[in-house]
Amino acid sequence: MNRNIFEDLFVLEMANNHWGNLARGMKIISEFAQVVRFNNIRGAIKLQFRDVDSFIHKDFIGRDDIRYIKKTLDTRMEKENYAAFVQAIRQNSCIPMATPFDEQSVQLCVELGIQIIKIASSDISDWILIEAIAATRKPVIVSTGGTSLKDIDDLVSFFEKRNIPLAINHCVSLYPSEDHELELNQIDFLKSRYPDNTIGFSSHEYHDWNDSILVAYAKGARTFERHVDIDDGTVAVSPYCSLPHQIDQWFKAFNKAKEICGGPGVQKRIVPEREKKYLDALVRGVYAKRDLPEGHILHDDDVYLAIPLQKGQISCRELMRGEVLLKAVEKDTPVMIDTIDSPYANHEELKKLIYGRGL
Repeated sequence: MNRNIFEDLFVLEMANNHWGNLARGMKIISEFAQVVRFNNIRGAIKLQFRDVDSFIHKDFIGRDDIRYIKKTLDTRMEKENYAAFVQAIRQNSCIPMATPFDEQSVQLCVELGIQIIKIASSDISDWILIEAIAATRKPVIVSTGGTSLKDIDDLVSFFEKRNIPLAINHCVSLYPSEDHELELNQIDFLKSRYPDNTIGFSSHEYHDWNDSILVAYAKGARTFERHVDIDDGTVAVSPYCSLPHQIDQWFKAFNKAKEICGGPGVQKRIVPEREKKYLDALVRGVYAKRDLPEGHILHDDDVYLAIPLQKGQISCRELMRGEVLLKAVEKDTPVMIDTIDSPYANHEELKKLIYGRGL
């Protein structure tokens, strides 16, 4: 399975912040896409799709006392408006994503060419919906807030058997989340249990936009999600939603995390020359303890180790018992690579390295 689509992907959850208003939604897309481009980020802007007529039971239409129903009705939009959003997301060089909450909305994802589908934490065991999503063959990201381990195991197995890329987001379904509720060690657990899946972090904390992503990236999270909104004075911004300047700060923290963490931790790093030179200056060189004649076989009591290491001098790294001196060496002078019968002296690259280091 190709998991590259999830690598270093940032999902900006627009949710229903358009509040059923096409112009407001377009403004959200425009402002956040600009922040994405400015920071050279792989960004996806995610919508939420609900087929309202089938999603809400007809007897509960108009029930303002049920928050979820009221919000769903208040933010209802026509298909052509969602199509306009998707087009604007593409035109702004972002990836269109959506969370479908019913089977009809899955088909809308197909119709609009949504590239990645999200499964919400609340739907992780809604197998009718999951089967409809899998039938699209599109890559999927799932959030795991409040779910059981068995539910995650079953979902991972389901998509693995169908060879459909699946990313798993650690998520705490508290809106907003306090810092002590983030449980970022769960990223370690998910990476260990599902090594063949990309692990991510869906975040709802609101105190800062630096610390959690530094930790999450260092632990191996590679896709990230936050709710976003704009403060245009028309509606109150929820505390778990991030404004454009906060997302800018979040992206910069991510780039700092990448800089600090360096290359992928799958092999030994390549040591830069500047670091090698610094360490070479701390390595002890081999000096003669007394006058040593040509042909002498070196023993531990013939030499001593001291700084500085000089160019062409053997160091504690190359000193071996039983090496034969090819030339006489005076007391307190360096034992050079050319004065000993050593395997290092016959290796041109190593010899070049020894002459290139030290004072």
